Amino acid sequence: MGSRFFSHLIILFISFLVFADYSALAKHQGATRHYKFDIKMQNVTRLCQTKSIVTVNGQFPGPQITAREGDRVVVKVVNHVQYNISIHWHGVRQLRSGWADGPAYVTQCPIQTGQSYVYNFTIVGQRGTLFWHAHISWLRVTLYGPIVILPKKGVPYPFPQPYKEVPIILGEWWKTDTETLITQALQTGLAPNVSDAFTVNGLPGPFYNCSAKDTFKLKVKPGTTYLLRLINAALNDELFFSIAGHHFTVVEADAVYTKPFQTNTVLITPGQTTNVLLRTRHHFPNASFLIAARPYATGPAAFDNTTTSGILEYHQPSSSTHKKGVKFPLLKPSLPIFNDTSFAANFSRKIRSLASPKFPANVPKKIDRKFFFTVGLGIMSCSKNQNCQGPNNTRVAAAVNNVSFVQPNIALLQAHFFNKTKGVYTTDFPANPPIKFNYTGPPPSNIMVSSGTKVVVLPFNTSVELVMQDTSILGAESHPLHLHGFNFFVVGQGFGNFDPKNDPGKFNLVDPAERNTVGVPAGGWVAIRFLADNPGIYPLHLVSFSVLE
Repeated sequence: MGSRFFSHLIILFISFLVFADYSALAKHQGATRHYKFDIKMQNVTRLCQTKSIVTVNGQFPGPQITAREGDRVVVKVVNHVQYNISIHWHGVRQLRSGWADGPAYVTQCPIQTGQSYVYNFTIVGQRGTLFWHAHISWLRVTLYGPIVILPKKGVPYPFPQPYKEVPIILGEWWKTDTETLITQALQTGLAPNVSDAFTVNGLPGPFYNCSAKDTFKLKVKPGTTYLLRLINAALNDELFFSIAGHHFTVVEADAVYTKPFQTNTVLITPGQTTNVLLRTRHHFPNASFLIAARPYATGPAAFDNTTTSGILEYHQPSSSTHKKGVKFPLLKPSLPIFNDTSFAANFSRKIRSLASPKFPANVPKKIDRKFFFTVGLGIMSCSKNQNCQGPNNTRVAAAVNNVSFVQPNIALLQAHFFNKTKGVYTTDFPANPPIKFNYTGPPPSNIMVSSGTKVVVLPFNTSVELVMQDTSILGAESHPLHLHGFNFFVVGQGFGNFDPKNDPGKFNLVDPAERNTVGVPAGGWVAIRFLADNPGIYPLHLVSFSVLE
């Protein structure tokens, strides 16, 4: 019963200086790209079972948003389904456009049935791969799609120009209706069923029953470089990704260029994106190669221990002596075991910012505010009219510094903007745990968590250092966390309890990874730094299931 099922927490960073001077950014010099998203139901068959799912324009996965750095993106979303809808543009900084960020009841009230909302934002200082998804309930199980941000015209990549670019979106599939599933889970306090399959671009692949025809195929030419834009849109699981007989060169993470490094396997957390170069073999190999992804899982919770797959095939040369239709052997990759925490930690450490004169790593050196957040699980009392399955009518809940988020009934940004915050939220979120204990050791005797709609207030341009510490109260596990509105630098990570005296001296302040989503290691900690230079209300929250995600 891990946090990937019960994490309905959200921490909000607010800058009240909403009219800060952004005149330097106000000049819109790029193109304006218009999209229309019609939210509609669509019958889709997977695993020999047809069900009606929520889609954009009837597509699953949804349509790709393409823009260049500096472009304005305008998306009109029209809701034709029975559910309330909101769309989050995951990783887009939203400078001066906080109203377009998308988390329901944070920056907007959701779009009701028959209504529409226009998202309007400009891509500033970003290039690479991001993605969009629903940001309410569990609708993002099927409501997601890629965002491709190209460099400005005439500006090359800081790596070899690929022959072709291919988005690869990893997701999950349930045979049952997922809105019914999560509603029941919230009512009973029990974990919802794990997914029935993982998917590659919406297709489960041949390892699942009745799914051989639903297999993603990537056809390539020999001796050619491809840019794979990897996206983990799965709701619950970090995933290992590999292609048999090939290696990758990692060149970008979360729309930030990185120092290139080679690897056979990529670990990608829910909400993260990773661009890799794939160099194909120089000659036709007389084989096909399995594209595979399976979960990295820690902690006591059940998880979908299956493997999704696609097939990489080489275009058969016209001069080939092989007969058309000859079936070549299918080679399979060797993926790490499901709980290979050592691989996970080592892979994360390899990701470094490019830190070049053109793409500097502006890590805050002088820190104005320091926070220490414990991230983990506890027990929460259910209401008297709710029949929860834990002892004495309790349920498992995720919490940060022992606070579990309570969703308001009005958007927090709206409440702040109209100065009607009384009774909506309070500004007393604790900067440190209320009680110190051995966070990765035996749990304390009282594991009850409190609840509330609490926020942290940050003055404009505050430099922040935040250490997030996993706890082992109900079992240590990795926690993917996403910060809206900002990129941050991952300056340090480790196992065990964070040592405030010795660990900061080991921080990387030269070329740390710059990301928008990071995994707090199972039984460990991660330290991030960022500059609060974007006025608005932005959540920091677990990427895996929350009532807002």
